[in-house]
Formats: sequence, C-alpha cells, structure tokens
Amino acid sequence: MTTDANVTARVRASFEKQKIMRLLGATLTDVQRGQVEITLPFREELTQQHGFLHAGVVTTILDSACGYAALSVMPEGAGVLSIEFKVNLLAPAKGNTFMARGRVVRAGRTIVVCSGEVVALQNGKPEEGESVATMLATMLVVQDRPGITD
Repeated sequence: MTTDANVTARVRASFEKQKIMRLLGATLTDVQRGQVEITLPFREELTQQHGFLHAGVVTTILDSACGYAALSVMPEGAGVLSIEFKVNLLAPAKGNTFMARGRVVRAGRTIVVCSGEVVALQNGKPEEGESVATMLATMLVVQDRPGITD
C-alpha cells in the first residue's frame, strides 16, 4: 500500500524535474492525496502588456497543479499527461502571489478528471484572495512507457 509520505515524495521528485516551474519561480507548497497546491510569486517578467500575470502563465501553473493532483492518486510507476483542459479566466491576474490548486474529481484506470483554481493574493492570505481562473482538465494515465512514467 502506498503511504501519503510516498505519494508526497513521488510528486515532489517529479515536480523538481519540471524546468518550466523553476523558470517561472513556482514552488510546490502542498501535496495531499488527490490535491496539490503550487505557489507563484508575482514577477514583472511574467506579465502581459497591461501588467497582469499573463494568461499563459496562469494556465501553466494550473495545468501542473491538476496534473500533480492526478499523479498523487496513481500507483507507483504510473505517469500522467494532460490531454484536454478548459480554462475560464475570471478576472485580471493581479496580486503579490498566485496559488494554483488542483484536485481530482474522478480517477479511473486510464483517465483522471481534475478541477483547479488560481487565486490571486494581495497579503498572502488565501481567504482574502480573488479567484482569477478555473480549469477542468482531463489527464491520461500512462504506464510502462520509458521517459513518461516516473
């Protein structure tokens, strides 16, 4: 049986391999079975022309949060790949910090459906944050495929 400590270690090890997360400055701040949180501090280099965090960056951290939530419920040796997602941008992404939360809605043998949200924080307090994006994502479970399975 896989323990929560094993799940956390596996998800964290995979996250450390994601060069895009390092490039963006994102960190994995919480891992639970079926739920993951990624935090990104605001940086001007990640903005669009009006000074808001770029929608592509918002989508990137949200996709990773959903993907790692899916991975957290997979057996050892399995990997996940995004095969579809829908993003709703709800408000301009302005804040000091952005928290992307992904959670598993339903996990099957080959497909995992996840939902996610990005909250913009001004003072670092989630309860005072504004939801700026939501995602509904479908992840493909991959097994026995070198380079994809962990």
